[in-house]
Amino acid sequence: MKKILAISGSTKAISTNALYITAIARLLGEEDMVTNFPSIADIPHFNPDLDSVDPPQIVRDLRKSIQLADGIIISTPEYAMGLPGSLKNLLDWTVSSASFSGKPVLALVAST
Repeated sequence: MKKILAISGSTKAISTNALYITAIARLLGEEDMVTNFPSIADIPHFNPDLDSVDPPQIVRDLRKSIQLADGIIISTPEYAMGLPGSLKNLLDWTVSSASFSGKPVLALVAST
């Protein structure tokens, strides 16, 4: 069984992106375990001064979740022809840990 971490790029409590993730988890069935990251809205603004030996707990949890996952699903809206700032912020927190290094990532963009 593979462990998949799912990240919704939306900060909305109920979003199309969360629904996409739910649909993918259903399609995968019991062959893979899909775990949703709680909410990107809870990640503090990236600050290199805080990205040291003791980063915020939610950042440590994020990095650990990524490290333990066999793969990542990111479903995100498109804002102004790009990623939402909150998703970019989450990605910034992972740079120094190289959490995503070598991980397969499925990126979905919910856009018209």
